[in-house]
Amino acid sequence: MAIKKYFFYSLFFTIIAITTSSCLSRPERLSSTGYHKPAKPVYKNVAEKYSELIGVEPSELENALLYSYIDEWMGSPHQLGGHTKNGIDCSAFTNFLIQEVYGKSLPRTANDMAQVIKRKYENQLREGDLVFFNFNGKNFDHVGIYLKNNKFVHVSTSKGVIISDLTDPWYRKYFSRAGSIL
Repeated sequence: MAIKKYFFYSLFFTIIAITTSSCLSRPERLSSTGYHKPAKPVYKNVAEKYSELIGVEPSELENALLYSYIDEWMGSPHQLGGHTKNGIDCSAFTNFLIQEVYGKSLPRTANDMAQVIKRKYENQLREGDLVFFNFNGKNFDHVGIYLKNNKFVHVSTSKGVIISDLTDPWYRKYFSRAGSIL
């Protein structure tokens, strides 16, 4: 009888231990398709976020104010002639960023900006330099700000304020000039 009692209590406590320990763990959340949803990355700071987007180490980002400014505007939609976070065009965004981050003024249009820079070769570009594109075959009609690792921030007509890559075939085809602000 003692062996049966011992076996019963052992079995009882084992079952209790297993069921209570499984209640303490959280099940993984699944998407509506039944697959695991990848968690959105949690960033400690802006440098960590943008270093990952650009593909460099956080210590390589030279200007924290630049990336904080970009972060405030990221995703703002394009609007020709716009100048607010509800709608902005490439030259207004470039003007605002250069004014706020570097304390310098630029002409209003991309074409006029291209005339007042110190031209550089692509391999000489540094954070804050301007990159210009010629989509219409006549003038410089698009401008962005170079970051690092061939990445630049600009206002896309379809996606708003985004970071793109100069080596992307679309941008490579229309890339026309680059340089630093005098």
